[in-house]
Amino acid sequence: MDTPIVTPVAAPLHARFSALRDALATTVIGQAELIERLLIALLADGHLLVEGAPGLAKTTAVKELAARIEADFSRVQFTPDLLPADLTGTDIWRAAEGRFEFQPGPLFHNLLLADEVNRAPPKVQSALLEAMGERQITVGRSTYPLPRLFLVMATQNPIEQEGTYALPEAQLDRFLMHVRVGYPEAGAEAQILQLARERARREQLGTPPVAPMLTQAELFAARAAVLDLHLAPTLERYVVEIVLASRDARRYDPQLAARIAWGASPRGSIALERCARARAWLAGRDYATPEDVQAVAPDVLRHRLLPSYAATAEGWDGDRLVHALLERVPLP
Repeated sequence: MDTPIVTPVAAPLHARFSALRDALATTVIGQAELIERLLIALLADGHLLVEGAPGLAKTTAVKELAARIEADFSRVQFTPDLLPADLTGTDIWRAAEGRFEFQPGPLFHNLLLADEVNRAPPKVQSALLEAMGERQITVGRSTYPLPRLFLVMATQNPIEQEGTYALPEAQLDRFLMHVRVGYPEAGAEAQILQLARERARREQLGTPPVAPMLTQAELFAARAAVLDLHLAPTLERYVVEIVLASRDARRYDPQLAARIAWGASPRGSIALERCARARAWLAGRDYATPEDVQAVAPDVLRHRLLPSYAATAEGWDGDRLVHALLERVPLP
């Protein structure tokens, strides 16, 4: 196993992120992978789609993260009657002044939780996804830039599909990662009960606000450090080869190629490389490894691979396709 290496410049920043991860782990019990993926998204400047049953701390995770960094937070419950203006904001007529004034919507916060994003109609989903991709919104004839720090965590409930609007594959591609959250283990659930009791007691006494642990300047410096992290040319070719194989896997496995109707775009290559860099940096290394690529590949690619009709009938999904690709593409 490689010994973690931290460059002198990155060491203080890495210590800040380690402290942030430890603090989140004390309030979001049993969801270490979700915490890591949130931090990776912060470092890679991307957005998360999180799928999991209700009550698995998805909302708590992003709220606790927002409380511990220099950022403001907003939560929007997506419903069938939601309008695009409920997200973007709207022009309000000021009669006394004889002019319109723009009233910003929730999209102008640094961290936005889009709860049950598949319950809103396509027009609302498009407004959200356009903001994610362009980092700006247009209302009337005016265009408004969004904050430099802008992260969307959208959630989906996998057990209720009645009255929902599935996100099209082209829009899913806007998300850096699609993370699936499972139930905690028995030991973690016992800790959750204890934490809930302590939190209820603190709320009765009046809980002081949590002091931020990370400034935006430190976050942007960490992003720069992630981009400077060493990625060997052979590892870069490995990333590209995985994505190329998702489009045409015939030289590895003709049967697997027939099971993939549509592979990942170049945006998938970029996301896979950025997430592997961020994971390596969080681990305290100044270089990325094949293990970093393989660890993030399922979350980066599962929503970017479309199984064929025959494969779907056989029980194949994006998850299974990604793991099959990782088994067949040789390591560098």
